[in-house]
Amino acid sequence: MWRMARPRKPLLSRDRIVEAAGALVDAEGLEAVSTRRLAAALGVSGPSLYNHFRTKDAILEAVADAVSARVDLSMFDAVGGADGDGDEAPRGDRGGGARRDWREALHAWAHSYRDALADHPNIVPVLARGPGRRPAGLRLADAVFGAMTEAGWPPAHATRIGALMRYFILGSAVASFARGFVDDEAAYDPVDYPHLGQAHLLAERRREVDEGAFETGLKALLDGLSLQYEALREPRA
Repeated sequence: MWRMARPRKPLLSRDRIVEAAGALVDAEGLEAVSTRRLAAALGVSGPSLYNHFRTKDAILEAVADAVSARVDLSMFDAVGGADGDGDEAPRGDRGGGARRDWREALHAWAHSYRDALADHPNIVPVLARGPGRRPAGLRLADAVFGAMTEAGWPPAHATRIGALMRYFILGSAVASFARGFVDDEAAYDPVDYPHLGQAHLLAERRREVDEGAFETGLKALLDGLSLQYEALREPRA
């Protein structure tokens, strides 16, 4: 009995292409991705990529969706819905687990989303186009909208909340605020910039500054949404 020899190189697959493209985007940016570069990295001929993806844009869309797939959505399963008395009722039977306030769910999701983007800021412009037909992106949008409407938000408001949160999270992932300042005290002459005497220290405190800014903005958003939520639920005269 004879056996077919195994190929020396792993067979080409969508997952291998997405992984290679993602590594290239992370290292050099969106413009670095080309069928020639990918084929060379994968050890295949350029035309073989078209058996899996029709265009370069389709590859980038798949890379973006792979990042979206890393975002935790489980916190939305336990979001409570609003009953007639203004209290929150459990969102279905979830096995007796504790229900989660919609604000807590948005807070946890925002951090999970930002964490997923933290190591892949170069793909953010593709994600910013919207979910389009990307499965993971659509599941993300569906989870947020569904949880907000279950919690008692009108559909129009739930849509705006999803958009608002996406703007905020994606914007925070585009670049570091702290790294935008150089580590050179002489660059911030107090004659010209009287309030930037400590700006040269920001870069070395990047994590503290950027994460603190994200949490401050997120709290402000959720506090503002909470005020709107309470106003919507107040009985009309």
